[in-house]
Amino acid sequence: MVVPSSSPPFQAPHDGPWVEGWLGPPRFVRYLAAAGNDRALALALYEWNAQISAAFQRDLAHLEIALRNAYDAAATSWGGTGHWLRDGYTVVFAPLYRTYGGHHVDVNQKNREQVAQAIRDAGGPLAPSGKVVAQLSFGFWRYLSDRAHERPLWIPFLYRAFVHGTSRAAIDRRIAGLHVFRNRIAHHEPLLRTDLGGRWSDILAVAGATSPDLANYLDSSTTTMLLLAHRPVT
Repeated sequence: MVVPSSSPPFQAPHDGPWVEGWLGPPRFVRYLAAAGNDRALALALYEWNAQISAAFQRDLAHLEIALRNAYDAAATSWGGTGHWLRDGYTVVFAPLYRTYGGHHVDVNQKNREQVAQAIRDAGGPLAPSGKVVAQLSFGFWRYLSDRAHERPLWIPFLYRAFVHGTSRAAIDRRIAGLHVFRNRIAHHEPLLRTDLGGRWSDILAVAGATSPDLANYLDSSTTTMLLLAHRPVT
């Protein structure tokens, strides 16, 4: 495990109304509640939350890149002319209708729109396929393993992105949870009541399903668990 560089323990800065001006009263009050109204401890918790969020963001970034490359390799191995996204996305994401809340919805419409935008952002129809893949967000890759895409994507090729015997439903639950978790981190939300050990287990499980070597690398190089063990005492 990589140990963070040595530095003095976090010391709460001089207190004052500037703290609420910085964080906003609604945000700071959540940390005050967790710290039993101890302002110094609340600030220490806020700093810890920022540090562990950054550590998880690193782990999730590594996982996202692995996941999209695994999906790309699985789809490419399926065959076809040209690249499955740049040249064939209207076929891969052909209209697929499902009923939600009484409405008949094409669940692939957003996928087609996202890929079309990624192609434009990457430089147009002749853009390198790798650049198109890199333009697509975690939110795009997250939904490819859901139940609606089991027959059109998972059964033909997407299962190849994972080790033999991986359950689509099980891996999708973990990926869905990590997508929500990543969004919380991106919006600087408190993680004080989040099952961080569970989220770390999800990261390792998805990483291990794409590459056991990657899971070993993440487990040996992360700072997340060290930070989790050093949460300020409340």
